[in-house]
Amino acid sequence: LAEGVFLHLLRERGLADRFTVDSAGTGAWHAGNRPDARALAVATRSGIELPSIARQIRSDDWENFDLIIVMDPDNLADCLDAGAPAEKLHLLRTFDPALNGSNLPVPDPYYGGDDGFDQVLEMVTAACAGLIDALTESSVPQRETS
Repeated sequence: LAEGVFLHLLRERGLADRFTVDSAGTGAWHAGNRPDARALAVATRSGIELPSIARQIRSDDWENFDLIIVMDPDNLADCLDAGAPAEKLHLLRTFDPALNGSNLPVPDPYYGGDDGFDQVLEMVTAACAGLIDALTESSVPQRETS
């Protein structure tokens, strides 16, 4: 859902050709599948296309992408455990301007009701807009490494 929202916002701003965007999970549970039907439904209602086929994150992603945006602290820890450079990892909601850099997670709506997907759509839309602002202003915060 976050990838689709990000791509949608890039197209709206005329910036789609400036970024390479891909989505991956930390596990292979849904590899090869289209997005959840509830995610597709909420995206379709909002005019957002979800083009992805699920895949698991790979070690070459660390080299191929400048940023690795994760949804929650567990994803962040999984990426670090898999060898991702800490300076490339950022929690998505850190970019929501209303949260002032807070490290709040994007909750996984998979096991909840349909309204969870609507709530997540709102969260990722605000955060993706902030991420695009940060990228176009070259103000992506640097994570401290330890």
